Amino acid sequence: MPKKTTKKIFGVLGYPVKHSLSPAMHNAAFRQLKIKASYKKFEVRPEELGRFLKTIEAKNICGLNVTAPHKEKILSYLTGYKTSAADEIGAVNTIVVSKDNRLKGYNTDYLGFSKHLSGLGLRPKRIAIIGAGGAAKAVCFSLAKKGASQIAIYDIDRYKSISLMQRLQESFPGCGLIAVDSIEGLELSDKDLLVNASPVGMKPEDRCLITAAMLPSSIFVYDLIYNPAETKLLSLARQKGLRYSNGLGMLLYQGAESFNLWMKPKKAPLAVMSAALKQALRKKFKV
Repeated sequence: MPKKTTKKIFGVLGYPVKHSLSPAMHNAAFRQLKIKASYKKFEVRPEELGRFLKTIEAKNICGLNVTAPHKEKILSYLTGYKTSAADEIGAVNTIVVSKDNRLKGYNTDYLGFSKHLSGLGLRPKRIAIIGAGGAAKAVCFSLAKKGASQIAIYDIDRYKSISLMQRLQESFPGCGLIAVDSIEGLELSDKDLLVNASPVGMKPEDRCLITAAMLPSSIFVYDLIYNPAETKLLSLARQKGLRYSNGLGMLLYQGAESFNLWMKPKKAPLAVMSAALKQALRKKFKV
């Protein structure tokens, strides 16, 4: 069946997605390269995922970024191949729709996180992770691939942290992986990186899971959340004089990798996308 329009549609698929800044950077990239395309937000509840994916052809959707809570569940809906990295990670955050409308799965999250860590000059060895969902899987994969010696994982759902630990052990037997049953069990005193890969911190009413006394002076605090730009966790890190970062850099780099997959051989205009992200964040918080 032929496509109904000439304008290609891309977007971010998740629930919720109102907070996403992805449309700002991708639409800026389309304008810069004069590509006839538009990037939208698709807020889809978990129980509506299958139904939504059946509408892709009718909507002329050519590619998607996938965010929480669909990164793992979407694996069962792929009708094309998935990359070995996506398979090892167990999560997909980028979908390419082929010309015959097959859904191909990729993971650019781990690449985005890796590139941002390198840009920050970090090569952590002993890491603590909060969260064990799709984003955490990509982060752990990236860190293990970079040669981490120990990764301690905490999730409120202990089954998820154990499952992630076991999955990683198969691919990285030389990395010491531990699933802990409490925040205290992360033993931050001997870690050089703390990553919040959970959604805790997105809502104003969310409490900070970490106390000031838990954070040693040598630790780098990284929160995947970028909206708000400074979560309570990052505010705590700043008050203690620690080095820290939100996930805006990861968002930029994973977005650029997704763009390259959708638009090959065209390359993502990184500077334009970065400027658009920063402008959108300033506009949102009026700073």
